[in-house]
Amino acid sequence: MTRIRAVAICVLGLGTPALTLGSSPAVPDWAADEVGLIASLSLSELGPVPPDPSNRVADDPRAVDLGRAIFFDTRFSADGTVSCASCHLPDRQFQDDLPLGRGVGVTKRRTMPIAGAAYSPFLFWDGRKDSLWSQALGPLESPVEHGGDRTQYAHLVAEAYRAPYEALFGALPDLGHLPRRAGPITDADAAAAWEGMAEPDRRAVSRVFADIGKSIAAFERKIQPSPTRFDAYAAALTSGVESGILTDDEIAGLRLFLGKGECVNCHNGPLLSDGHFHNTGVAAAPGFLADLGRAEGAALVRDDPFNCLGDFSDAAPEDCTEFRFMTVSTAEETGAFKTPSLRGAAMRAPYMHAGQIVTLDAVLQHYQSAPAAEIGRRELHPLNLSDNELRQIAAFLATLDPVASETR
Repeated sequence: MTRIRAVAICVLGLGTPALTLGSSPAVPDWAADEVGLIASLSLSELGPVPPDPSNRVADDPRAVDLGRAIFFDTRFSADGTVSCASCHLPDRQFQDDLPLGRGVGVTKRRTMPIAGAAYSPFLFWDGRKDSLWSQALGPLESPVEHGGDRTQYAHLVAEAYRAPYEALFGALPDLGHLPRRAGPITDADAAAAWEGMAEPDRRAVSRVFADIGKSIAAFERKIQPSPTRFDAYAAALTSGVESGILTDDEIAGLRLFLGKGECVNCHNGPLLSDGHFHNTGVAAAPGFLADLGRAEGAALVRDDPFNCLGDFSDAAPEDCTEFRFMTVSTAEETGAFKTPSLRGAAMRAPYMHAGQIVTLDAVLQHYQSAPAAEIGRRELHPLNLSDNELRQIAAFLATLDPVASETR
């Protein structure tokens, strides 16, 4: 991402030869460096999903099928009403349009879309998980999301998914003598039952639990962003063809996005996200204390038994570079949250980590004014954009809406 940021900075002041594509007033004279930067944001530059050494079944079609079934199965919840798809709706970019996610209760953060998540080294708004499979496990045990526990899920796999599970992972452990509900969760009865289990049994159940996450991850790796009008424009631009795909305002918004608006500093690459964590001075949601964000998330992933270096990972230590060299407890991480992808964002209100900002126009006004952070160090500064320039940026962001279904 550093390379892309460097290109973004250089592109604004270099007098490189311009590329003139036709005579339409909707076609600016893009400099060669600008064309290269635009191309770097195109979905065609995304490349294949990176391998996940921590998940040996990540690309096994059988795991994809099992994971898809589990993803939509409401039995993987405390009361039989919540599945992964309850919050990650396939027809809504695998998110739910709510300020705060809702399962058996209400969470404290916004549901993030799944498309392209396999390209990110850290998951959730605070990066508290370092793989898709470990990310899938968190909601299953959360008291306000799925609300279930490990032995409940292990028993369900044995009863409903034994054949596909054992084809992938080998024989299930003997579960007949284990309680129906037990796990290291906040429910006192389930926690006590978990503590009463022998350590080998706890480990065997946790292994099944991890395998559930690995199956879900195999399915989620297939969920990719859809092409957009911007991608079509980028393809035409790099081919030297003018097709009238974007309007004057949309192209002006793209120029601002790359330059004066400074959007590309964080929203870069084919996913329009640098995958990093930033403090943008967003106030806490009403009724909530200031959220520590990445400062808390980094500590959580470091201590997570399901992280890349954990006993349930299939990775060798040398495969865990991102995890081994991540920073923990720095001032820059306090109040910082993961940069969301802008693909489809214009139709994905409300915004920010807890849905604090209701409209896209209000988001742009937030970046325009750059309010002081409630906690940590704010990274923003006022942009001094005109109302018309803000409108043009919003027009460009709408070109990132999907033009086809994201399910593959």
